[in-house]
Amino acid sequence: MATRVRSYSKINLGLGIGPVRADGFHGLLTLYQTLAQCDVVTVTARRLEGGGGSRISLTTNHPFVPRDGRNTAWKMVEKALERLGGADGPLLAEVAIHIEKNLPVQGGMGAGSANAAAALLGLEKELGVALQEAERLELAAAVGSDVPLFLVGGAVLGTGRGEVLEAMPDLPPTVCLVVVPGVGVSTPAAFKAWDAKVAERGTFVGGAGPGVEEAGSVIGVGLTSDPVPDTLMELSHVYSSVFGLEKVKTDGLKPGTSGIVPGHDPAEAGQYLEKKQGGSSGSLMDLENDLAESTLLSLVRTGVENGLSNDFESVVFPDYPSLREIKQLLMGIETEQRALYAALSGSGSALFGLYRSIADAEAAQRRVQARTFEFGVKSFLTETLPRPEYWARMFAG
Repeated sequence: MATRVRSYSKINLGLGIGPVRADGFHGLLTLYQTLAQCDVVTVTARRLEGGGGSRISLTTNHPFVPRDGRNTAWKMVEKALERLGGADGPLLAEVAIHIEKNLPVQGGMGAGSANAAAALLGLEKELGVALQEAERLELAAAVGSDVPLFLVGGAVLGTGRGEVLEAMPDLPPTVCLVVVPGVGVSTPAAFKAWDAKVAERGTFVGGAGPGVEEAGSVIGVGLTSDPVPDTLMELSHVYSSVFGLEKVKTDGLKPGTSGIVPGHDPAEAGQYLEKKQGGSSGSLMDLENDLAESTLLSLVRTGVENGLSNDFESVVFPDYPSLREIKQLLMGIETEQRALYAALSGSGSALFGLYRSIADAEAAQRRVQARTFEFGVKSFLTETLPRPEYWARMFAG
């Protein structure tokens, strides 16, 4: 029987860019948040006996999604089979993957990375064998920087290339409007523009410090490789105090970072993570709107103070001024239905706003739809997805 896995999306509540490391990647400091909007990844797998190799096939309803080894889900399954066999060598299997795309391709919402994580979970369930949590996360990081996030879920602080994770206390479930412009933003090009800006100024741009341009967009003192651990520790303490909960510390790839426990029981996974948080997630879910608003506003202030605004905005918005306008429409500063927070997600082109109510989000959606852009714009309403709910709803049945 095939296994259907919900492949959720993410936004970056904040993203700070550091210097280029020895391996050629930029150091990053980012706060991820998973969303309920999802693709569905269906995996069918059976073991093969005898010689030969594994056979992988991939289908999808989206014309622009690769159907071969370029696809992150394919890469994940291929690499996982090499490890699942243990000392006896690769596990041989025939695997069919189908990706039902509902999320934008290359929209800054982590859709391809989420597909890879979902494919791994589906493969493990189909074959009745699972990697250890640390090995699962190590494998995920080898496939893509965002992939480990989707083996944790909820609110997650990322450092390194974004793949070294600290699971944080969850946000209250919050209405989110995502706008996906019909224009793509190249992540390599955005990094190149960032590097050019850094070279021009002779220092790093972004991070904590003065010089707030607008809500969620800070230009100030540089984020360099040395201060990142201190910044991370400071943010972790402040973030924990905002929610009044003990944060879940995962320390990179140590066991306990993933929500999956033996047997893949979603209910057990949720209970396991609640225990690690030192309390019930229900207390967060039952918060009144005023408390939810106060925690989000505290998060925004904390993000600005600690450099977790999206540094990409300073180089993407000048090249794509319509994206800046969309953010302003999402914010709705001169209206009564203004956002609690709005920003570019990743390097874009998707943008998002968080709102007190569905009515406020729908008002923002109307503001965006009423404006005629030189490219098409799609938008959808969803909500932030806390960690226990992320795992409880993972397997689609």
